[in-house]
Amino acid sequence: MSIVIIRQDDKIELWKEALRAQDPKIEVYGYLEPHDKAAVEVALVWKHPKGTLTDYPNLKYIASSGAGVDFLFEDESLPEDLPITRVVDTMLASDMSEYVIATIFSYLKHLQTYRVDQFHKVWSPKPYYRITDFTVGVMGLGALGKVLADDLVRIGFKTQGWARSEKQIAGAVTFAGEHTFDEFLATSQILVCLLPLTDETTGILNTELFNRLPKGAYVINAARGGHMVDADLIAAVDNNHLSGATLDVFHQEPLPETHPFWAHEKINITPHYASVSDTTSVVPQILENYYRSQKGAPLLHLVSKTKGY
Repeated sequence: MSIVIIRQDDKIELWKEALRAQDPKIEVYGYLEPHDKAAVEVALVWKHPKGTLTDYPNLKYIASSGAGVDFLFEDESLPEDLPITRVVDTMLASDMSEYVIATIFSYLKHLQTYRVDQFHKVWSPKPYYRITDFTVGVMGLGALGKVLADDLVRIGFKTQGWARSEKQIAGAVTFAGEHTFDEFLATSQILVCLLPLTDETTGILNTELFNRLPKGAYVINAARGGHMVDADLIAAVDNNHLSGATLDVFHQEPLPETHPFWAHEKINITPHYASVSDTTSVVPQILENYYRSQKGAPLLHLVSKTKGY
């Protein structure tokens, strides 16, 4: 029983070494090197080339090496009968929370604006904000969103969250279901999107949603680029309904050089680095499922194909 790693970046060797460091006997291959495809029973993937999974006739399951799985469902040739697992990692959640909180503080203290002013040699002090001045709304209260909401409460932010189903977070106001969405948005002065990308959430960050936010609201998207309608965001910022945005994820990555986000002074972009799977933290759970599969035991962190996450 061997594992094949399928991804299109330069990290295949890194993941191979990390797996072998914890289990020297394991058979693991990169998908581009010679190997017996019939002997492969686990595919460890991240944004794989579409169609490559069909090369492995004896797969028992597919393992995403990150928390996201939307890229798998974009592959029309995805084997329908195979279980899919994802990463649920406290380090990923902590990293995401730190990124969002750093972004919020940068917004409160105008650090991004002052950075732009520096290049134009503009000296223009502005009144700054405090953590009690804004209500932060976390859209999506899964593994990542819950940690962020807990951290925001601990720091002292007025915190609220929205999810499709009921969630309880001490110190935060929570909303559940479509019938509460308007109320949640109307009081979210800083909106953080941490939703999974599904058919229902694709394009959710659009003009209609922005207009339901308070005037001057700030948007942070650290989930998936597919949530955002780019032109709608630019329009909402240009007409001053939104005060700005920070984006870590995009429809196409790297972001094309011709994209208008690059030159927009009120839209801050980062290169999809808010929360990156660390092999040291993730490999143990990858191997735990590998061993479980060998024993016929239930796999951990199974993805619901109905929900898409």
